[in-house]
Amino acid sequence: MMSPLRRLLLILAAWMGLAALALPAQATPAAAPVVASEQQVLILLKLPAQHFRSTTGYADSYGDGASRSARRRIAGRIAREHGLKLVTDWPMPLVGLDCYVMAVPAGQSPDTVAAELSRDKAVEWSEPMHVYAAQAAAPTPAARPRAAARPLATTPNDPLFRAQPAAREWRLEALHDLATGRGVRVAVIDSAVDARHPDLAGQIEDRQDFVPQRPATAELHGTAVAGVIAAVQDNQIGIVGVAPGARLMALRACWQQDPNATLCDTLSLAKAVHYAVDHSAQVINLSLAGPPDMLLGRLIDVALARGIVVVSAVDPNMAGGGFPASHKGVVAVTLTGGVPTPGSVAAPGRDIPTTEPGGRWGLVNGSSYSAAHVSGLFALMRERMRRGGAAMALVSSGGSIDACASLSRSSCGVRPVALTAAPRP
Repeated sequence: MMSPLRRLLLILAAWMGLAALALPAQATPAAAPVVASEQQVLILLKLPAQHFRSTTGYADSYGDGASRSARRRIAGRIAREHGLKLVTDWPMPLVGLDCYVMAVPAGQSPDTVAAELSRDKAVEWSEPMHVYAAQAAAPTPAARPRAAARPLATTPNDPLFRAQPAAREWRLEALHDLATGRGVRVAVIDSAVDARHPDLAGQIEDRQDFVPQRPATAELHGTAVAGVIAAVQDNQIGIVGVAPGARLMALRACWQQDPNATLCDTLSLAKAVHYAVDHSAQVINLSLAGPPDMLLGRLIDVALARGIVVVSAVDPNMAGGGFPASHKGVVAVTLTGGVPTPGSVAAPGRDIPTTEPGGRWGLVNGSSYSAAHVSGLFALMRERMRRGGAAMALVSSGGSIDACASLSRSSCGVRPVALTAAPRP
C-alpha cells in the first residue's frame, strides 16, 4: 500500500513537472566516451621555493619561464625514457608540487609504470590516475512509512518542504530560526550545477570548470547536491536547502557518464580542491568515493590545517568507506538506516526531493545526499560560531546526527550519546 508521504511526493512531483514546462529546459548531456584517465599516470615534481618580489610580493616561481621550462624538460625526458606521452601539466603550489599527466600505452599497467617512475631521482612521487564515482543510487520504488511530523511553527512556503526528510528528522524550520548559513562559502566539488534553476538562482557566487574536453551542460548529480545544501527558501517553489543562506562555489570536477553514473579523476578533483582552498571555501563537499590518493590527501590536509571542514560520502562497499571518507580529519557520512562504517555519521539519504537540471525537481537516494545535508549543517554551524556560538562539533545518537543539538547544544528530543568533532581523530 502506498504511504501518505509517497502519495504526497507523487502529487507534488506531478505539479512541479507541469510548472517546469514554463521554464527553459536544458538538454541532458550525451553519454561521455570511455574514461581515458584510467590509462594515465601522474608525475609530481617539486616546485622551487617561492621568492619575494618587491613589485608583486610572494609569487610562485612556476610563472618564471626558465624554471617552468626546466621542469617541462625533465617531464619530457621521463616521458621519452619510459615510452609515455605527456598530456598536460598543472601547478599545485599549495603543496609545493607541479603535476604532469602522462598517457600509458595500451597493454601496460599504470600501477607498474607509476612504481617505475617513482624511482627516478627527479620525481617526488608518481601514482596512477584514480577514478572516483558519485555515491548516488536509483530512487526506491516506495517510500517507507515514517512517524507523523511534529507541528511546524513557521513552515516555509516551498511546496515540497513537508516531503523533505530533514524537515522532520532535523526540524529544519527550528534550525533556520538559529542560522541559515548566511555568507558561508560551501564548495560543491561535483558535476556541473544548473545555475539557472529557479531554486538555485542567486545561490552560486563562483563557477569553475576543471573537466577538459567535456561540455559543461548542467548535470544531474551536481545540481541535486547543490539543491540539498542551499536551495532558496520561501520562494513558493520546490524545496528548502539545509543552508539557504550559504554561498555556493560550483566547482565542476566530475562529469555525467550517463544518468546513473557520475565520475571524476585525481587531476580534476585536485584542481578543484586546490581552487577551493585557495579561494577561501569554509566547507568542501565531496559526494564521491574511490581509492586512496596521495595528491588529494596532501591537498585535503592543507584544507584541514586552514580550518576548512571537508565532508565526504561513504561507499559501504569499499574498505573504510572509500576515499576521501577514510582520510583522517574528513567527516565521513553514510545514509540513515544504511550500512554503518566505523567513524562515520548518518544523515538523511533516502527519498530526498531536490533540484534537477531544466528547472525540475526529483527524488534521489544515496550517501551523496547525506553528505550534502551535513555540509549544509556545517554551514549553519559556521555562521553560528561566527556570531559567538560554541565550537563546531556534531552531536550524534546511535550514529545518526542530532542536528538541533549540534547547532544549539540543546536536545531535539533525542538524547545525545556521542560527540564527534568535525575533524575525525
